[in-house]
Amino acid sequence: MKQVVQNFKTGKLSVEDLPMPSISTGMVLVENEYSLISAGTEKSTVKVGKASLLGKAKQRPDLVAQVLRNIKKEGLAATIRKVKTRLDSLKALGYSTSGTVLTSMDKKGEFKKGDRVACAGQDYASHAEVVAVPQNLVVKIPDNVSAMEASFTTLGAIALQGVRQAEVKLGEKVCVIGLGLLGQITCQLLKANGCSVLGIDISERLVQLAKENGANKALNRNDNNLIAACEHFTNGHGFDSVIITAAASTNDPVVFSTEVLRKKGKLIIVGAVTMDIPREPHFYKKELELRISCSYGPGRYDVNYEELGNDYPYPYVRWTEKRNMEAFLDLLSNGLINVKHLISHNFEIADAEKAYDIVVGNVSEPYLGIVLNYPPRLEKYSTAFKSNNVPLAKINVGFIGAGNFAQSYLIPNVKSFGVNLNTVVTSKGINAKSVATKFGFNTYTTAIGDLLMNRDVDTVFIATPHTLHTPQAIEAMKADKNVFVEKPLATTLDQLTGIIEAKKSYNKPLMVGFNRRFATVSQYIKNEFSNSGEPIVMNIRVNAGFIPKEHWMQIEDLGAGRIIGEMCHFVDLMQFLSESDPIEVYATSIASANNKITNYDNIAIVITFRNGSIGNLLYLSNGDAALPKEHIEIFGAGKVGVINDFKNAEVYKNGKRIQSRHPGKGHEQEVKLFLKNMLEGNDAPVSFRSICLTTLTTFKIIDSLNTSLPQKISIDELL
Repeated sequence: MKQVVQNFKTGKLSVEDLPMPSISTGMVLVENEYSLISAGTEKSTVKVGKASLLGKAKQRPDLVAQVLRNIKKEGLAATIRKVKTRLDSLKALGYSTSGTVLTSMDKKGEFKKGDRVACAGQDYASHAEVVAVPQNLVVKIPDNVSAMEASFTTLGAIALQGVRQAEVKLGEKVCVIGLGLLGQITCQLLKANGCSVLGIDISERLVQLAKENGANKALNRNDNNLIAACEHFTNGHGFDSVIITAAASTNDPVVFSTEVLRKKGKLIIVGAVTMDIPREPHFYKKELELRISCSYGPGRYDVNYEELGNDYPYPYVRWTEKRNMEAFLDLLSNGLINVKHLISHNFEIADAEKAYDIVVGNVSEPYLGIVLNYPPRLEKYSTAFKSNNVPLAKINVGFIGAGNFAQSYLIPNVKSFGVNLNTVVTSKGINAKSVATKFGFNTYTTAIGDLLMNRDVDTVFIATPHTLHTPQAIEAMKADKNVFVEKPLATTLDQLTGIIEAKKSYNKPLMVGFNRRFATVSQYIKNEFSNSGEPIVMNIRVNAGFIPKEHWMQIEDLGAGRIIGEMCHFVDLMQFLSESDPIEVYATSIASANNKITNYDNIAIVITFRNGSIGNLLYLSNGDAALPKEHIEIFGAGKVGVINDFKNAEVYKNGKRIQSRHPGKGHEQEVKLFLKNMLEGNDAPVSFRSICLTTLTTFKIIDSLNTSLPQKISIDELL
């Protein structure tokens, strides 16, 4: 399928042939008929991509700060690798489309094949022939609304949310600053709501368009009589509300708004403007109210709503993203809004580069609403494409999932081992091609079946969201593949039982990414305590850092929480250091009334091992990032071993301190040892029993927290 993409590193924009996306539960697969270029947003995005590295840094200081934090956390070399990986990627453009449903896996059975729908969402409703969109960002199009008109739905929902934030009433006088697409639609919405509307812009062409379609009056910002005209329009009282839909690098729209608003008036910011708000002379004395409008409405940036399809209750959240989209389409259907006159250009998808030449100013031509159309095609869309033709090797690897972690820690180490990178699978074709091009995979696809049925692939790495690990690992074993699954192995007891049965049935090597036991410092410390015959005491303190509840890791249906998804690392490390099975665990957490805090992210755990060893794990998210993340102490046999954030190790024995500096958390050693074992026909380097014990222990930690009682750990009944 054709899709508009931009290389974020070089800034080059192109129309590429990519695999059509795949869908999962809660998603809808749509064949686009039209998509709308949001000139303001996309012009900014494209310009950032075309900027130099320094230019990108200047435009995104938030990302620069993130890089600096990562340098402190992981070091310069690791951070540079991460930055290069993220820069050298393809970016999707667009977020407002309309088309026809090809197939749907929405949870409510709302959409059927052939339904005409409008779609929203960055990285979902892209400029592509086929898009996969979460169900709450898809709405049906009324019969009397054309697909071209419906492609405006996302922009319409954004404008509608801005109007809702103003809480306008019949007869109120409202000023709209910025008469681009959003501003033009906003003027019409206000007029339909019974308001008197005055529009302002620096473009005389847009001023005239607003006069003809929606605004009672429209003026140029540079008009010498602008203030007087505003006073006359409001009979000297000032506007009830000002809605800023402009994009501006200065605070002029904000300052001007404070001048023309009435006392106790409302200022609504929809566009990207500088919000340097002067207290004097107007904001304070008029007791003005400032409101920010968040995109299409309630649900935006909420993973539970947008990605998992969980709706807000209608009586309590009347206007969500989806309901705003539906309302806008109803207004189009009833003739209260007209967007046809806002369309200045219509390009076929193959000519999309010409459209963006206009948007970014390479071609000097007036424009407003630019739509892309997608001619019907007779041939089927492909899910797999060839990228390279590297000869097969003794080990031929496929990847299911290739996010930032896989690209930073797994794929580079697999590649450096010298295997054949055969196939990479991601749900979106743009990501699959980006990864294949970057690392040299032979094939990229969006269908897991393409990989599993590929007899050339003998070894599969799984790096998808946590809740998918078990079913995908089972399918890979069924397909006669060796399996490396990134932690955790399973997120529920049923999943663990299922993969144990699969292991018995198919008996394929299975490895889980518990990397810390493979770190050089871990091996060094382990050797110091081996063969002593004495139990050890292990103290592990993890200053993990705060992750908000809306992060995918915290959501049960995606990440299953940090106990299962992260603390498993340290349970495995304790097993490795003690050379013994965990047999009992007790856990307790803080009890904070602060709703932002996840109490189970701040936890004290005591694990008893069969050989008498004890492990204490303090896992904390309420500290400060300036403290190194992981500190490990081991006591026993008259010695003390210390691991300092996996950067160096210390051993205290015979009254002396011995240091060993070998930074790294074991990702490279883990991957290469696994591949070496596969090459030699051996099993995975960590026993399946140990992996299952670690997984079961994390479940027992949760049971202990829920019951406030110690929990026995026994894997034998499952095995």
